[in-house]
Amino acid sequence: MIEAHELTKRFGDKTAVDGLTFTVPPGKVTGFLGPNGAGKSTTMRMIVGLDHPTGGTVIVNGKPYAGHRSPLHEVGALLEAKAVHPKRTAYNHLRALAATEGIPPARVNEVIELTGLGSAARKKVGGYSLGMGQRLGIAVALLGDPHTLILDEPVNGLDPEGVKWVRFLARGLAAEGRTVFISSHLMSEMAVTADHLIVIGRGRILADAPIGEVLAGSQQERVLVRTDDAGALAAALGSPGVEVRRQEADQLEILGLSTRSIAEAAFSRGLLITELTPQQVSLEDAYMELTGGEVEYRSQHMSAPAGSAPDEEGRQP
Repeated sequence: MIEAHELTKRFGDKTAVDGLTFTVPPGKVTGFLGPNGAGKSTTMRMIVGLDHPTGGTVIVNGKPYAGHRSPLHEVGALLEAKAVHPKRTAYNHLRALAATEGIPPARVNEVIELTGLGSAARKKVGGYSLGMGQRLGIAVALLGDPHTLILDEPVNGLDPEGVKWVRFLARGLAAEGRTVFISSHLMSEMAVTADHLIVIGRGRILADAPIGEVLAGSQQERVLVRTDDAGALAAALGSPGVEVRRQEADQLEILGLSTRSIAEAAFSRGLLITELTPQQVSLEDAYMELTGGEVEYRSQHMSAPAGSAPDEEGRQP
């Protein structure tokens, strides 16, 4: 179990983590989400003692990380996958780590096979791809057969098979009663991996709830509409707070209006609707709604080319 209380970290005048209080319990996968710069990696680094809190406390399995006599048996962490000497092989790197805590060589072979490193274990890490580096980082995290796993962006660089493997690995470890704390920018993957979510923005908690509650808490309704005159219906529905997305020639996705409001607008204008289906809010939708005002590094939308004409919804292409 991971327990943080008023956890705070400042770098000069900048507050990276601002009074976080949360618990990551065993037996489930807890997802850790937030925009770039939200403080996720700093929080994870403080959990394993790589950064020291400016204020507050964080303990793992009842003690600060540094208080454990055999930390690899208590906590396995993937924070910087390729923090390995490039001229060392994966096998030798794992053997050296194992030797520091009396882990038998047989366990090294087990994690090599478990993570799919078998064919590359005797090769120098400097020649590894990003995905292979991730697999090595996960092997290191699993080496001590720990009670608690902390994985920062574990699927970064992995192919689809690898992404699926991490998903089943995380859920399998949680099913064994272990604590699994995992961050990812892949919302679709987090939606099928995590049981519980902690969402932060600018170093503060925005949500701490089961994934179902996070989805149910979204304020934005989403409706799929099929009609013979999509352009006319889109124009009729245009108003502040409403987003209209063209899916097909006769199909629209409406965000921000109820099915009744859409039906009433169509009826008042004599427009025929052949489909009106409420859509389940995705994790990405709920996440964007939660973090919309908490993004520190925001991309600018590209402007449409000069002279381009708006589409049927009145938007520039």
